Amino acid sequence: MPYYPVFLDLKGKRCVVAGGGRVAERKVLSLLDAGARVAVISPALTKKLSSYKGKGLIRHIPRNYRKGDLKGAFIAISATDSEEINGKVAREAGELNIPVNVVDKPALCSFIVPSVLRRGPLLIAVSTSGVSPALSRSIRLELERLYGKEFERYLKGLSTIREKAIKELPARHRRNLFKRLGSGDIILAVREGKVPPIVSD
Repeated sequence: MPYYPVFLDLKGKRCVVAGGGRVAERKVLSLLDAGARVAVISPALTKKLSSYKGKGLIRHIPRNYRKGDLKGAFIAISATDSEEINGKVAREAGELNIPVNVVDKPALCSFIVPSVLRRGPLLIAVSTSGVSPALSRSIRLELERLYGKEFERYLKGLSTIREKAIKELPARHRRNLFKRLGSGDIILAVREGKVPPIVSD
């Protein structure tokens, strides 16, 4: 199945996760990293999810999923070991036109979650369209070696330069500058630690 790749702004959005195990924990962490308001529906939680609850980072509904739990949700994720519950989540999400991901069940999903490499503002998402999540992970691990933390530092400096250039340079000069600072040569320079201090600081 062909998918349309997209990066969603989840800041402040209500996201519902059914399940409280280790898989659900990983999903919750990625949602929190994106700034989402996360509700976890599960009779039990992992130790880490319990700590999130104690810190007020998630809302915990201590029971199994029920119809109506997706009201007001921006997206839904079902990560339970119950086919019945996973099916319920998928059906209600479909009825409410809420994007849903059911872990390891592509047929029940309206979206799938890629394997993601994050270096500050740099996000590289890898997907095999659900054919082989393991291969997606292997490719992401290979990319981690190619795009290290030096790219996070570079982009931090580039963000400052971009803001200043937008304020001070004519549009034509800005375009030329941004093109140079985003070139293939710059990628090699960043990787080899040869970026000028004005960019990397």
